[in-house]
Amino acid sequence: MAGAGFETALSRRAVLASALAAATLVLADCSSDNKRRDAAGDPAHTDVLFVGAHPDDESSNLATFGQWHEDLGWTTGVVTVTRGEGGGNAVGLAEGPELGLIRETEERKATALAGIENIYYLDKPDFWYTLSAPLTARIWDEQDTLARLVRLVRLTTPHTIVVMDPRPFNQHGGHQLSARLGIEAFRLAGDPHAYPEQITGEGLAPWHPTRLLAQNYGFDSLLGPDAAEQRRTDPTSGLPVMGVWSGVRSRRYDMTWAQVGRDATRLYLTQGFAAKPAQMPTDPQQLASDWFTVLAEDGRYVEVPVQRQTGLKPLYAEFADWADRTGLPWLANRVQPDYPPNPTTTIPAVATAPVLNGIEGPGEYPGPELPLAVWQGGGSCSATAKLARHDDDLYALVNVTDDRKGAELAADDIKRHWRTDSVEIALDPRGESDDTSTTFKTGILPYTRNGPVAERDADNHQGATPPGMQVAANVTEPYRGYSVEVKIPLTALPAPVDPAKFAMNILVYDSDTDDKTGQSRLAWSPFGSAQADPYVWGTATLADYRPPPTAEILPAIPQTAARSADSPASLAQAKRTGVPIAGNPRPTR
Repeated sequence: MAGAGFETALSRRAVLASALAAATLVLADCSSDNKRRDAAGDPAHTDVLFVGAHPDDESSNLATFGQWHEDLGWTTGVVTVTRGEGGGNAVGLAEGPELGLIRETEERKATALAGIENIYYLDKPDFWYTLSAPLTARIWDEQDTLARLVRLVRLTTPHTIVVMDPRPFNQHGGHQLSARLGIEAFRLAGDPHAYPEQITGEGLAPWHPTRLLAQNYGFDSLLGPDAAEQRRTDPTSGLPVMGVWSGVRSRRYDMTWAQVGRDATRLYLTQGFAAKPAQMPTDPQQLASDWFTVLAEDGRYVEVPVQRQTGLKPLYAEFADWADRTGLPWLANRVQPDYPPNPTTTIPAVATAPVLNGIEGPGEYPGPELPLAVWQGGGSCSATAKLARHDDDLYALVNVTDDRKGAELAADDIKRHWRTDSVEIALDPRGESDDTSTTFKTGILPYTRNGPVAERDADNHQGATPPGMQVAANVTEPYRGYSVEVKIPLTALPAPVDPAKFAMNILVYDSDTDDKTGQSRLAWSPFGSAQADPYVWGTATLADYRPPPTAEILPAIPQTAARSADSPASLAQAKRTGVPIAGNPRPTR
């Protein structure tokens, strides 16, 4: 059966290759503005162009790109908007632009196993994890990024563009925006009126890609060679979905493409991907497919009925407006999930401030105990939390039962707390935030080589803890878990507190390894991206509190990007392909 499935899939892909090649030539002939190009002799040409935000976003599709290259002769190029300098580092202390250049090296090594030679970086800054495409758009300078991407499509002349999932729920804002920009570039690259200076000043020609695909992870549980042979429909948008089975055997490597893809993925060392199991299953029935939503065929958007939701929260309403403007209103079908009811609690006031020692003293936390439920993963960790307020200070005590310590970070590595055992407390002072840039989030490490410490991550002011904030911890010996206690000045939050709408979430990250990779996560409100989605956080009424007037604090977001001008690999690629670095303009004629 596996052999028959492979033959059928290969036959269908061969037909697809022929159809796409014909469609590309037809579009080139039909457009009076589009200059025919000799793809075989053009070092810039690629058949497929993947658009991602970070130097690992293509990792889950390398089995597909490798198959297309080996079986169909299709080349794939990659556009990576940032170099991921805002992400974590599981193998060293480098961060910022230095980390970005390391991640470029990892990406080039990994993608080479799939036959990918060219990666185009747009040199936009990577900052902390956010679910907001609008926030990302402001940091990236959306229109400048789109112009660079359109230029790259016109220079590389792909017949297929592959993007990430553009929808907001549980999606990194950078992933969303890179997908949006890829979708818009698919349409605009063939329009002679879009960025006309690229045509008149740089000598580029409009280019019409014929197929547009978006990553879809909703079918990952379907295994075996037959799964990708059946017609599929995305249950949210109603659009068709295609699968590419990873169990096809590579002639070059004499192993399945699933195994090649895993070998490649493990090369993204800074992201902790080396911790993934080295061997993929050998049973074909245990191998999955890569899945893609088909957004456009033969140069035209695939149309399905529009099913508009009402009562959309701001981020989802903004996405629906974008989908309407772009000509794909059905992308917003059922876009907002059914959020569960937000948990609620009351934070009692106490006359005497709790003693910060990681232990609950008599009368320190008279309020209810909050249970933390599994949010992601599994493991043997469990936790509860208690809250109290004294004057203008919030106190929290989190008790964690655990069976194994994670990595003990060094004093110069106190960041990205989710890499090991830690507690995160997220506060939305007015209960009205659409993203975490207007919130306070602190990660508390119960043990490091210098004792318990705290840092801020992915919030209004990453890295800096406010004056007056204090932490303590009590770690059991022998190890059976720990308790974390923290004092947070309410006057240091990014906006004045609303005692009736104050929102928060409490999270625990559990790592049972020494390799700086998390294993499981718990949360008071465990839904979606519980650490980054203020819409899901619970309401914590501050009893009898009259906050003093405080000023709103504007977000401070890191915006230093690694540059292609500092990358020997990018400079060499530009010389070889004739495509300027960073999507920059060609010299004017």
